[in-house]
Formats: sequence, C-alpha cells, structure tokens
Amino acid sequence: MDPIDLIRPEIATLSAYKPVVPFDTLAAALGKAPERIIKLDANENPYGPPVCVQEVLAQLAYVNLYPDPETGALREALSEQTGVPADQLLVGAGSDELLSLTARLFLSQGDAILDCPPTFGMYAFFASVMGARVLTAPRREDFSLDLDFVEATVARERPKLLFVASPNNPDGAWLPDADLARLLALPLVVVLDEAYIEFAEAPGRIRQVVDHENLIVLRTFSKWAGLAGLRVGYGAFPAALMPHLLKIKEPYTVSTAAQAAALAVLQDADYLAMHRARVIAERERMRALLVALPFMDVLPSQSNFLLCRVLGRDAGALKLALEQEGILVRYFNKPGMDAYLRIGVGRPDQTDVLVAALRRLG
Repeated sequence: MDPIDLIRPEIATLSAYKPVVPFDTLAAALGKAPERIIKLDANENPYGPPVCVQEVLAQLAYVNLYPDPETGALREALSEQTGVPADQLLVGAGSDELLSLTARLFLSQGDAILDCPPTFGMYAFFASVMGARVLTAPRREDFSLDLDFVEATVARERPKLLFVASPNNPDGAWLPDADLARLLALPLVVVLDEAYIEFAEAPGRIRQVVDHENLIVLRTFSKWAGLAGLRVGYGAFPAALMPHLLKIKEPYTVSTAAQAAALAVLQDADYLAMHRARVIAERERMRALLVALPFMDVLPSQSNFLLCRVLGRDAGALKLALEQEGILVRYFNKPGMDAYLRIGVGRPDQTDVLVAALRRLG
C-alpha cells in the first residue's frame, strides 16, 4: 500500500502557498550581510517593536508552563481598546490561525467561498485545504469590488463565506461603507480582514460585529506592532459562533511570549500614534519620490505599502535587479499582476536607498 494514495484528493492537488524567502537565506544567496538587506517585501514594521516589548520578554517567567489557553488578560485588554466584549474576541497565532479556524468552522467538501482577487492568497488557500470551491469575483481595473458581479455570483452559487480585506492587499485600497453594507445584506458570512487598519484614514469596523450576526473582523499585531515573528492576531466574532470556535481551536497556540508582548504593546499608549504617524508620513514621501520616476505608476494607499505599476519594462526583471542591490520588494507573477511591484514602507534611509537604486536601474 502506498500511503500517498490515502491523502485527501484536495490536498494532493493543492498548490502550496509561496511566502517570501527569509531575508537571511536570501542574504546568504546574494553574498550580503543580513544587516545590508533592505527588506520591503512583507509589509513588516521596519523599526521593530517598542522598547517595552524587549523589557517584558527579558523578564518573562513561567516559560516552563503552558500559556493561558484562553488568553484572558489579552482579550480583556483588547476589549478595552476596541469596545468589543471580551467574550466575542478570539486570539490566535497570527490572524492566519483565525482564518483557518473560520474555514474549518464553516466549510465542508463541496461548499464554496467567494474570493475577490487580487487579494491576500491565504483566503483561497484555507478554503482549498477544506475541499471547498473557490469562486472568484475579480476586482475592477482600479481594484475596487465589482459589487454587481458579487451579488449575482452569490445568488447563483450560494457561497457560505466572502473574504474581503480593507485596506486590501496588494493595493492598499479602502472598502467604502456603502460597499460593506451591500456585502452584509447578502446571505453569507463576511470575513473582513483589517490587517492594515492602523494605517488607514478611517476607523475600522470591528465594533460592528456586535450589531451584525454575519460579520467577522480580523486584525493582527504583525504589521503595526512589530510582532510578526511572535505570531499574534485577534478577531471579533458574532456571539453565537464563539462556543463552536472554541470547540475546534487548539488550546496553546499563542505562546506566553506572544501574549506578554501583545499586552505590553497595548499598554504603551503613545506607541501606536507615533508609529502610525511616521509610517503614513514616510508612505507619502516615498510615493512622491516614486511618482517622479517616469516608469513607476503608483497607486494611492491607506496601508503600509505601495503598489506600483511598472511602465515600459519588465516588472519581474526590475524586482530581480533590485534584489541584486540587496533591496527586496514583492513581485506577483500571475495574470493581471505581472506588471506590478508591491513595496513596503521602510525607514526614510531605506526609502532613499531604494529610490537611488531605481534611478540607476531606470
């Protein structure tokens, strides 16, 4: 008997998600020291977490014991910050775990979700793992949702879940209130991913979960808080779903270190405002510098990255040329996106190096 024959068919045919290459691995391949790499390909916080995180991790106790499986203290702190009752909040090992839990909660083989590409690839990935069908409602040329197409697809196919990000990845666009209202009127559950909400002009919609039985809102500490390596995210869920989510959630996925670090960030009242302001300021400065290059068409963004359409030359080749300079940006080698580069907002000195390299290469 060949055990390969026993693998679920939807897994056997599943295409693996391709994350960015670890920067130390790529640094070694390029023959450069890791500290010389400018990493702008994963929308991370280039400054690292606030000092309070380093302090609390240095003093961490009881690492020989399992972490709090209910993340009680962190959920209470998040409730104070968001206004969502703690018993409607769930903390996971990054928002990825919460996306996976949501897929496991709702989807069986043959069920369907509606995806709105281009967007975060993990929505379709987790649905495919469950054997669900991934229906697509492609975004318009300006990356806005085609709501008429969405509504027609829902009426015809009856998907259980619709995944949408605001701001969206990879373009950084905001989902208007009227568009969200139309989505919430559909007979399905809307999963609203607010991974980049801290960099948007408008407030998020996490409090709306209390008033909508078909809305889930997810957030993360990876982007603004600098905790991507510790993996901690959270979500607000309708009260009726919480007992069922808790049935299927593994109990110890959020480590003691991750919980302590997230609590420390939340208690640093000035950090979010300061970091948000410097990222937005640098985003707009970087956009002005990139727009001045004749081969870069830069989309407006409410996130910590910019999506740039490369004009008159091959975007993939430009990505590789920047890589040889030790500058990492994201290239999406797929139909409709093969002319674009996504560039994370770094520190001002990193922006200057990036723009100087682009001027040379252009």
